[in-house]
Amino acid sequence: VVGSSDFNPSVPVKIFSAGAAGCVSDLVTFPLDTAKVRLQIQGESEPLVRGQRATYRGVFGTMFTIVRTEGARGLYNGLLAGLHRQMSFASVRVGLYDATKQFYGRGSESPSIATRLAAGCTTGAMAVAVAQPTDVVKVRFQAQVRLLRGGAATRYGGTLDAYRTIARDEGLRGLWKGCLPNIARNAIVNCCETVTYDVIKERILQYELMADNMPCHFTAAFGAGFCAAVAASPVDVIKTRYMNSAPGQYGGAIHCAFTMLLKEGPAAFYKGFMASFLRLGSWNIVMFMSYEQIKRGAARLHKSVQSSF
Repeated sequence: VVGSSDFNPSVPVKIFSAGAAGCVSDLVTFPLDTAKVRLQIQGESEPLVRGQRATYRGVFGTMFTIVRTEGARGLYNGLLAGLHRQMSFASVRVGLYDATKQFYGRGSESPSIATRLAAGCTTGAMAVAVAQPTDVVKVRFQAQVRLLRGGAATRYGGTLDAYRTIARDEGLRGLWKGCLPNIARNAIVNCCETVTYDVIKERILQYELMADNMPCHFTAAFGAGFCAAVAASPVDVIKTRYMNSAPGQYGGAIHCAFTMLLKEGPAAFYKGFMASFLRLGSWNIVMFMSYEQIKRGAARLHKSVQSSF
């Protein structure tokens, strides 16, 4: 179970632990996410022609190009918005998963896969509704090229300026741009990540393959990251393209998908897949391992504080 087998922390402890673990994971894996975004939007405004060399080639080649042309800070462009996102996003989709699963399963100790999937879809959609503006700002920052001298290519002066500018120029709807594909993406991702982690961990403990420890958490998190990358990559590319698009460029997320298909072919939906896999795999490993440790520490602290009164 996502909750530890030997103790059951309170919902507030799980919410705090999930948000903190999401921030830790973002700090570690953010350069991979930036590389993924750059690869996903490449060829959007000016489709590549045969024989033309792409600006970004491969995950690590993209990271090297960003460092060479924009400096190391370019890899962390949008990090503050990313941390805003995790504090509101991970805390809801992971922190509320167990409680939602228990609600749908009516308190069952062994809920069905359908119940777990329903819980994953629900908390994933709830998290997007809360965190969508932070995701829009993060993608905008990661997509923009930051020049080494002068920074003339940047669109926003800072994270707060980005929120203000988008709301002023595009209206409040601009901050929720791409909300529907993001809900679809994160329903899929949350099911793949949280439910896969939940099931793999439960089976490992059930068959006594490992104890409820870090190797167990690592194995379950790796499987969760791989499943999420395979299932969510097409929706993720559409979401990134649509969020980063100029006003009026696409009539909607479906129009964006058809435009990609006609101009760039089916392979466009898996642009940046290796970066997506490395990002989701490493993110899940760091996130769930951090979550388990932070949750245990926070639960012990909460218990000791309660006992002192």
